[in-house]
Amino acid sequence: MGWDAILTLTVLISAVVLFITEKLSVDVIAMLILASLLVLGLVTPAEALSGFSSEATVTVAAMFILSAGLAQTGAMDAVGRVLIRIKTPWLFLLVLMFIIGPISAFVNNTAAVAVFLPLVLAATAANRQSPSQVLIPLSYAAQMGGVCTLIGTSTNLLVNSLAKDLGFAGFGLFDFAELGFITMLFGFAYLMLVRHWLLPHHPPAPLSETYRLGKYITELRVMQDSPFIGQSAASIQIAKKYKVRVLELIRGDSKQFAPRAVKMDADDILLVEGDWANIETLRSDAKLEIDPEFKHFDLNTAAGKKSNDRVLVEAMVAPGARLSGKTLEELDFKWHHNATVLALHRKGEVLNEKIKDVVLSVGDVMLLICTAGELEVLRRNENLIILEERDSAAVKPKTGKALLSVAIVSAAIAIAALGILPIVASSILGCIALVATRCIGNDQAYQAVDWRVIVLLAGVIPLGVAMQKSGLAQLLADTTVHSVGSFGPLATLAAVYTLTAVLTAIMSNNATAVLITPIAYTAALSLGVSPAPFLVAVLFAASTSFATPIGYQTNTMVYSAGNYRFTDYMRIGIPLNILFLFLALYLIPRFFPF
Repeated sequence: MGWDAILTLTVLISAVVLFITEKLSVDVIAMLILASLLVLGLVTPAEALSGFSSEATVTVAAMFILSAGLAQTGAMDAVGRVLIRIKTPWLFLLVLMFIIGPISAFVNNTAAVAVFLPLVLAATAANRQSPSQVLIPLSYAAQMGGVCTLIGTSTNLLVNSLAKDLGFAGFGLFDFAELGFITMLFGFAYLMLVRHWLLPHHPPAPLSETYRLGKYITELRVMQDSPFIGQSAASIQIAKKYKVRVLELIRGDSKQFAPRAVKMDADDILLVEGDWANIETLRSDAKLEIDPEFKHFDLNTAAGKKSNDRVLVEAMVAPGARLSGKTLEELDFKWHHNATVLALHRKGEVLNEKIKDVVLSVGDVMLLICTAGELEVLRRNENLIILEERDSAAVKPKTGKALLSVAIVSAAIAIAALGILPIVASSILGCIALVATRCIGNDQAYQAVDWRVIVLLAGVIPLGVAMQKSGLAQLLADTTVHSVGSFGPLATLAAVYTLTAVLTAIMSNNATAVLITPIAYTAALSLGVSPAPFLVAVLFAASTSFATPIGYQTNTMVYSAGNYRFTDYMRIGIPLNILFLFLALYLIPRFFPF
C-alpha cells in the first residue's frame, strides 16, 4: 500500500468516525474532507472543486426547487386531503402508502413527507387513530418510492454521477422502475401484514385531539405571591401531584444543586418537563409565570385561555433549516414574527438548559403561541413544518398555480425521459419556468435548496476521486473479492448490499454511497462482470434505511411526531431491511445481469 493510499484511508476512516459520532454537522465534515485531501496533495484543486460542478450536485439542487414548487402551490396538499375522508384504519394506511410512494419517485422524498406529515396528523386526530400506526409507514413508503426512478433521491443521482466518472455509461430515468415497483409492493404488503404486531400503538397525548402536544420543556418563574415560596419541589410532590418533572432550579445565573430539594424563592426559574396540560395546571395552581426569553404579549393570559386571536401550534425544525445547529438566542427567535416559543420537545433526550440555550436539531418540536394571522406566515416558513391543522386555516391549494406547477414538473421529467435533454438540463429549465410563472418566488427557490446536502455532495465527491487515484478503491475491492469472490458474484453483491445498508443505518446515506460506489465498481471489474448490479445494490441499500430513526431524514422527521422509541424502528425496520436484501439478491441480477 502506497503513501497516497494510506493517507486516503486515514481521511476515509476519520470521515466515517465523524459521520457516525455526529460531533459536527455533515456539511462541515464534508468541507474538512475536501480541505484534508487538498492539503495532503491527494487531489488537485480542480478535482477538489469537481463536486460543486458535478451533474449530481446541480440536479439535486434543481430537484429541491421543483419539489418546493409543488409544495408552495398546494399541489401535493390537494392529493393528501383525500386521506381525511378515509375512516377505515387499514384502508387509510394503504391509500397513504400508494399516494406517497409514487409521488416520492418524482419529488424529493423529504419534501413529500414534510407536506404530508401535518395532513396525516390532522387525519389521524379527526379519525381518532394513533399517529404511531401510520407515520413509520409514511417514512418507509417515501423511501421505497424514491428508488423507483433516477431522480427519486439524491443518492441515486450521486451514485450515477460517481459511476459515470469511473467510466460507466450511466442509468436512465426509469431504469430502476420495474425493480423499484416490485420491491415497493413487497414492502407495502409487509407493512400491511405486520402493522398489528410490529407497529407501536402509542396513545395520543391528553390534548392530542386539539393540539397533539407531547412532553415539553419550558420555564416557569416563581411569582411573589406563589404558595410554593419556602417549599421544595420534593416536599410539594410536584411530580406525583401534577405529573410534571422539575429538571433544574435556576436562581440568578446559577443552577442549584439537587433542584427538587431546594426551597424556592421569588423569581426562581423552574425548568420543567411534562404534558402541556399538566404544566398549565401547575402554573395556575402555584401562581407561576411562563417565562421564555422571547415574548410579545402576556403569555400567561394567552396560553391559559382560549382566544380567537391566539393559537397554540406545534412546529418542527425542518431538514435543511437554518435553525439547525443554532440556539434561539443566536437566531434572535422573535424571527421577525409575532410568535413566542413556549416550550421545546426533543424525542429521546432530556434537555437541561434554558430554552434559549438549547442547540436546535432537525426533528425538534417547538410549542409556539402566535396570532391567527401570523400562523399563515409561519406556514410559509421553509425552516418549519407546522404540525397543527385544526381548521380551515390550513393552506388552500392555489388551483391555477398548482396545475401549472404539476405541468412544469411533468414536462421536465418527460423531456429527460424521452432523451430530448439530460436530466440536469431539463430540471434547470423546470426551475426557471417555476420562477418565471411565479409558482415559486426567487427567495423561496433559494430557501428550498438544502444547502447542507449540496455542500455534503460537493465535499465528499472528491473523496471518491482520491480513493480511485490512490489505489485504495482497488485495494479494498481486491480484499472484498478475496474474501467472498470465490463464492461467485452473487456473494459479492450480497456483501456490497449488506455493508452499504449497515453503514447507512449509522451515518449519512450520501456519504456511504461515496465510500462504497468506487469499491463496488472496482470489485465488479475484478470479477470480470458488469458493474451495473453492484451500483444498483449500492443505491438501493443506501436509499432504503429502515432500522434506525437516524438512518434516513424521513425517519427522523416522524420520530417525535409519532412518539416513537428507537426500538420501534429496529423491531419493524430490521426485518424489512432483511426482506429487501433477499429481494435485491433475487431481482437485481434478473434486471441487471452480471
